[in-house]
Amino acid sequence: MKIYLASRSPRRSELLNQIGMDFEIVDIDIDESWNGKEKPELYVRRIALEKARAGNAFSDEDYPVLAADTAVVLEKEILGKAENKKDAETMLKKLSGKTHTVLSAVSLIHSEEKTLLSTSKVTFKELSLSEIIDYCGTDEPIGKAGGYAIQGKAAVFIKRLEGSYSGVMGLPLYETMNLLLQTSKT
Repeated sequence: MKIYLASRSPRRSELLNQIGMDFEIVDIDIDESWNGKEKPELYVRRIALEKARAGNAFSDEDYPVLAADTAVVLEKEILGKAENKKDAETMLKKLSGKTHTVLSAVSLIHSEEKTLLSTSKVTFKELSLSEIIDYCGTDEPIGKAGGYAIQGKAAVFIKRLEGSYSGVMGLPLYETMNLLLQTSKT
């Protein structure tokens, strides 16, 4: 089955390649701002669905459109994507020694709209200031939710993971495959 991926994320492409999906990227741009009041679960579901709808508007063939959104949540606050080293340092200081939630919603539009949510718990070790500064000096955290990439150098910060590794990366493969299998049956 061929699909459209409404995402520029290299990690999402990598994960779809990992499971052998035939896909084409649809370049979309939507407003992903969070108002600070919307529940994080509703926010990631909404953004994933809006991305899929934006991708669906550009699709000219009868292929399903897949999109996802990931949010790092600490004490009901969404830590967005680190825009610079200072952002990343601030986020990592907050995450140091704590358990946070990673929400990853995946939406698929074909004959109907469907969205599934993956929830994971990630516990960071206590980070020293030098670890944070050294990591942020790599530029790896820039553009990443919560200011870190689990599949990169930040893997050494993770003391415990409960849930979906691929979900923390940005595309929960279990939920993605469930949506694709439901679509292939219709």
